[in-house]
Amino acid sequence: MCVNTLRKWVDTKPCAVIYCRQCFRQEARAMHALILGGGVVGITTAYQLLQDGHDVTVLEQESQVAESASWGNAGMIAPGHSFVWSSPAAPKILLKSLFLKNQSLRFRLSADPHLYSWSLRFLRECTAQKARLNTLRKHRLATHSQSVLQEVVSREKIDYDRTTSGIIYFHRNKAALDTGVRNMKLLESDGQQIRVIDADEVVRREPTLLASRNLIAGGILCPTDETGSSSKFTKALADIVRSRGGRILTDTRILKLERSGDRITRVVTSRGDFSADCYVLSLGSESPLFARKIGLSLPIYPIKGYSLTIPITDPDLAPKVPVLDEHFLVAITPMGDAIRVTATAEFAGYDRSHKPSDFAFMMDVARSLFPKGIAYDRAHMWAGLRPMTPDNLPVLGRSKIDNLWLNTGHGHIGWTMSHGSARIIADLMAGRDSPVDLDTVPLVAA
Repeated sequence: MCVNTLRKWVDTKPCAVIYCRQCFRQEARAMHALILGGGVVGITTAYQLLQDGHDVTVLEQESQVAESASWGNAGMIAPGHSFVWSSPAAPKILLKSLFLKNQSLRFRLSADPHLYSWSLRFLRECTAQKARLNTLRKHRLATHSQSVLQEVVSREKIDYDRTTSGIIYFHRNKAALDTGVRNMKLLESDGQQIRVIDADEVVRREPTLLASRNLIAGGILCPTDETGSSSKFTKALADIVRSRGGRILTDTRILKLERSGDRITRVVTSRGDFSADCYVLSLGSESPLFARKIGLSLPIYPIKGYSLTIPITDPDLAPKVPVLDEHFLVAITPMGDAIRVTATAEFAGYDRSHKPSDFAFMMDVARSLFPKGIAYDRAHMWAGLRPMTPDNLPVLGRSKIDNLWLNTGHGHIGWTMSHGSARIIADLMAGRDSPVDLDTVPLVAA
């Protein structure tokens, strides 16, 4: 898809990963880019643009970067977890969530009309054919993004509690495992490395699961998947951006974007007005709120995610390998001197509130798997908003406003897709071809 067509897509299509392969050639020149948002997407974008010789300024409303959705995620860089939520099974799960409490996806009735218009778009993506296509597109972007991350880590030597032992996606019964293996063949056809392992090998790889051996039927190991702290990585990368001349302004709340014709003229903030040659919108779940005021309709809606960060008291009894319990969709990730437990996605609008009972289910799952060596009584409870699109693909590229670029809507694996998305934005601004071809993803038979 060319950038000329892209301008129409941003306002008319439910959602899409948007990129350019053959057009929008322009003379590369250094620009001042103003990046709106200091999460992992915004900071990786700043870094990649700085690498290309541009001048960058980042505006972030929190006192530090990576304090919102980038803080409490599962920490997984997981192309092996690229399956879209908009699948044929999703409508039934959402319907059940109106009546049953412990569902991985929860739908809360709301007076917000945007929830229902977004939900209709989501339901249109829940066909088997679209789910396969969108999953393959998502996997390609995730795989490319992981390679970009690895290049950055090799170049910059960033410490962020990284593990490279792979991720184990385990199942609690044989039928579910067989279904999981069949489903994973789709990603395997796109180059994902997988290994089907029995319960004994799951325990060999993660010995602290020995006491839970009877709960595990087997699993799928994705040996190239990895984990690490998104927040720690983003803060370290922000320091590198600053050290090389980039400006990152925290405690700076964006109030509005001002537009004149086909250009953004300035950004009004709590610390004054800012202008630049070009602007990159990376405000996560708040992106559509600002976009509407300048005539753009972005298919992004906030989905609340929950996580626990729990101190490790005995490293010998705590997990070393990240695992995902596919039965309950609870992810458990070692993260330095703590574990991160994540679960549940709730359609609850812009509500970030939470209470202890919201975490009881995921706490019980984690405790049943790893009963010792973890200070469950000192768990830090967190809830944040994931910027979801109906097809689970980010809105990525140049908008119909000439000097406004979009890098937002990365959903539940924004940490995974952020690095590649940032590189694609930098390539597009320079008029280079995108290294990721998403238009020619084949439909794979069920």
